[in-house]
Amino acid sequence: MLHKTKGIALKAIKYGETSLICTVFTHQFGIQSYMVQGVRSAKVSKNRASSFQTGTLLDLVVYLNPQKNLQRISELQVAYIYTGLQESIVKNSIVLFSADILIRLLPEHAPLPGLFEFAFSYFVALDQLSQHDVANFPLYFIINCSRELGYELRGDYSPETPHLDLHEGGFSEHPPSTPPYTSNEDAIIMNRLIMAKDYDELRLVAINADIRLRLLDWFIAFLQRHTQHMGNIKSLAVLRTVLH
Repeated sequence: MLHKTKGIALKAIKYGETSLICTVFTHQFGIQSYMVQGVRSAKVSKNRASSFQTGTLLDLVVYLNPQKNLQRISELQVAYIYTGLQESIVKNSIVLFSADILIRLLPEHAPLPGLFEFAFSYFVALDQLSQHDVANFPLYFIINCSRELGYELRGDYSPETPHLDLHEGGFSEHPPSTPPYTSNEDAIIMNRLIMAKDYDELRLVAINADIRLRLLDWFIAFLQRHTQHMGNIKSLAVLRTVLH
């Protein structure tokens, strides 16, 4: 049976001489793998293969066979054409990092329409906003993805709970007994990021590069402790070199 769905391309690997196996986060069916045959053939427009570059937003018509691990695509077209993202090393690095987070956190074949809609609008905003305004995007993305999937930090920053405790998974009255340790300033900024409701509020959270990367490391360590498949994020090394 054919189904219409929006999708976000997360990863594509070459298969055989002319094909791709593509990992796509879909609105209807969650994360799915698709065999796209002949897409790398010299006879096929290069635009078709580029439709599966990481972060591409898609309109799809797909087959769904629950008995198969690899699905097929009947029709596709780009749902949103990026205008400023492709030329920006910073934005491209953020795209790769964000796709890594989705691949590692998303359960297979589980529809998550709320998270999909957030991710779709996030990539559009990443394209449309100036490079100066997107430095906090990786933290905002990982915080909100985690919240949607049930990995939310407990409590809020207050004078009574001024410490971030990774092992307890939230704000604490007492300093953590083991590292990583965070400063009072770090805890305040993390709370502001968690409380940001939109990109306008996010833009007002002023953070220097050291604090931003330190909090990103902390949140990744939190997910590595509290989830099963986080592992090491390879794209984080690139992000570190460009994010200021």
